[in-house]
Amino acid sequence: MADYRNLFDLTDRTALVVGAGSGIGRSSAMCLAQFGAHVVCADVQQKAAESVSEEIRADGGAAEAVPLDMRETDQVRGVLGRIRPPDVLVSTPGVNVRKPLIEYTDEEYDRVVDLNLKGTFRLVREVARSMSENSGGSIIVFSSIRSQVVEPGQGVYAATKSGVILMIRALAAELADRGVRANAIAPGVVDTPLTAQIKQQPDWYGAYADKTMLRRWARPEEIAGAVLYLASDASSYTTGSVMFVDGGWTAADGRFDPFAG
Repeated sequence: MADYRNLFDLTDRTALVVGAGSGIGRSSAMCLAQFGAHVVCADVQQKAAESVSEEIRADGGAAEAVPLDMRETDQVRGVLGRIRPPDVLVSTPGVNVRKPLIEYTDEEYDRVVDLNLKGTFRLVREVARSMSENSGGSIIVFSSIRSQVVEPGQGVYAATKSGVILMIRALAAELADRGVRANAIAPGVVDTPLTAQIKQQPDWYGAYADKTMLRRWARPEEIAGAVLYLASDASSYTTGSVMFVDGGWTAADGRFDPFAG
């Protein structure tokens, strides 16, 4: 009989969480640590990463903090040279400039693409090399519901999030025989610093909540379960996949219920 009790145990594994200083990255780092992983909290904001690392250690977990701008290949390589080869990578950073496409400047386009797509590529490439040379591992990158459905002002962001999915699927196909799994998580609306602009406008915030089946926004900790699943042996047969954690946003075509009342 199979023993399922240790499916989520991450003891003796190293998890590199990029973007760990806030939001989904912070919740992911804390969750993985509570299941036994040694978490490397990486963030472009070093003090934020250090704060999360201290929080994990205060809770009895194992963690360290490193500064990392994933747009810089040398920084990525430097971090990988300082830490134990990661068994898990979680990549959460993203940026958005909400403007119609015809109003976008070249500089704004470059800013979004350089982090969301090229930055993810640089990070994943280096970590995947490390994993393929060691004992494999699990790579988890963050996409978005915007990889599937769009709205005005989201064109460039959506293009990067769609591109991330196909890139990670290609990586999964290329490295499966080396023990590397690669998957994406596509959240819906989550209360994070990235969405603070929306929260400040009640009509906008409420419209997004109503678009979900659950009629509310997600909390960052509600995304951590998907990260834990993909990081652990519970997902040992899962690769090249996209997990939507969106409150039903992408499953429903409208909210009108002809049978209500």
